Amino acid sequence: MTTGVRRRMGVEERKRQLIGVALELFSRRAPDEVSIDEIASAAGISRPLVYHYFPGKQSLYEAALRRAADDLAGRFLEPREGPLGARLLRVMGRFFDFVEEHGPGFAALLRGGPAAGSAEKAAMIDGVREAAYEQILVHLGVQEPPARLELVVRSWVSLAESTALIWLDGRRIPRAELESQLVHDFAALAVVSAAYDEEMARLVLRIVADEPAGGPFGEVGQRLAPLQL
Repeated sequence: MTTGVRRRMGVEERKRQLIGVALELFSRRAPDEVSIDEIASAAGISRPLVYHYFPGKQSLYEAALRRAADDLAGRFLEPREGPLGARLLRVMGRFFDFVEEHGPGFAALLRGGPAAGSAEKAAMIDGVREAAYEQILVHLGVQEPPARLELVVRSWVSLAESTALIWLDGRRIPRAELESQLVHDFAALAVVSAAYDEEMARLVLRIVADEPAGGPFGEVGQRLAPLQL
């Protein structure tokens, strides 16, 4: 029988461990239901040692949120290769991977929790939204977006957020269908905007020209065709 020897961690390594443990617990339950004692137990250290690295639960919660926000922002990274619809569908797949992995934590990031209303938390959320917005512009190949395009992209990012929050409350729609629907929503927002703006119309025509008939953008047209409007 061998006896395990606990390895002494450096300060930064211990902080990373505590943030990871806290994030895992916050991902399973609402943050206000998780205690410092639970975090300490899961990390294999004492409660006073947790306070040695973080002054309180809120500071640890905010550190965990920061890591989650960085992770979420990274889900929008996608090589600019292939049709836009397929790229957005992969992005939505990774986005909902995060939503499923961090359900309560995702809701807390956008809704509430111990750090609700703090300027730091608001800045983290804005950072995720801005990263998503900028990545979509990269996919579109646009550096200086016209006003209507900015409105479309930012509205769609907000729509993805709110849709995910609603979906978490019961998950009554199959996830894969919701991911496709959100890509179709982007296409619909762009098309409606194109009806009011020539620059948007040119952008939409360029996008559609690169889309295969069987891709996500082509599919939305097929689904709408049978409708009698």
